[in-house]
Amino acid sequence: MTAPSDSALFSLPKAELHLHIEGTLEPDLVFELAGKNGVSLPYSSVEKLAAQYDFADLQSFLTLYYATMDVLRTESDFAELTRRYLTTAASQGLRHVELFFDPQAHTARGIRIETVIDGISTALEQAERDLGITGGIILSFLRDEPVEAADTILNAGLSRRELLLGVGLDSAEVGYPPSLFQDVFAKARDEGLHVVAHAGEEGPASYIREALDLLGAERIDHGIRAVEDPELVVRLAEERIALTMCPLSNLRLRTIDTLADHPLLRLDAAGVRVTINSDDPAYFGGYVGDNFTAVRDALGVTAEQAERFARTSIEASFASDARKKELLSEVDAWRG
Repeated sequence: MTAPSDSALFSLPKAELHLHIEGTLEPDLVFELAGKNGVSLPYSSVEKLAAQYDFADLQSFLTLYYATMDVLRTESDFAELTRRYLTTAASQGLRHVELFFDPQAHTARGIRIETVIDGISTALEQAERDLGITGGIILSFLRDEPVEAADTILNAGLSRRELLLGVGLDSAEVGYPPSLFQDVFAKARDEGLHVVAHAGEEGPASYIREALDLLGAERIDHGIRAVEDPELVVRLAEERIALTMCPLSNLRLRTIDTLADHPLLRLDAAGVRVTINSDDPAYFGGYVGDNFTAVRDALGVTAEQAERFARTSIEASFASDARKKELLSEVDAWRG
């Protein structure tokens, strides 16, 4: 079967379900906002900052990730960050996005959570009007911060309850199992929020089980280590739990040695619902369409498989039934 071209994969209508908006902060925008907001940077040029985007593991990435976001100060900064992501991703087939943000990383700097949410929401509203992209916001807890802090930030986020789609769990995984956050996730579910969680990226497959059983996770973010637990793989397939996989992220953070080692196709062959996403594209070398082309090149992903992954991204989203139907029709049209 002929491999799909870059242009075909970029035009494939898709949803992105694993995207950290702070991870779309490109080096040029870092410098632009630093100048605007009078923030001093330890790098003398965009090129020298970009050279730092080479990571040994998740923690080395997070150190730079939290440092660069210090340039984000105002509602307009968060709106501009989001607008630039949406414009770039739209050129790669993005039609719906459910993006994460890390409020604790901002409130710790004295930024009000409303400032962050309102800025992101403004850009999402503009994208729906101007680009035809729908979306929602997922408040993500930093798992390496105290559980009490997660409860506090959830209470703060509920001031914008109507703008929140759900809650998630991210940051340094090893040593911070999902079970720690059982109560705050129960509270979020009681508020009617959707629930997802990062699990099984660097942490063990048992974290995936905890996210499902104790947090009530409706999707698992990453989940690559599920392949180490055959019974879990069967369960994920039977319960139709989608994994929001991020191939280029896994490569750059060295959770896999090469893209050819990625378990995407093994899980797909086992009947697990998998999706392709970009995670933190400014840092990991590519947006959502770039991830599709990368797995085509490394794993031989076919047009049929790519279409299935795009369909799954739409079906596993929290979009309305009407919006899902509309987007699936666009995928039908892409197939021709």
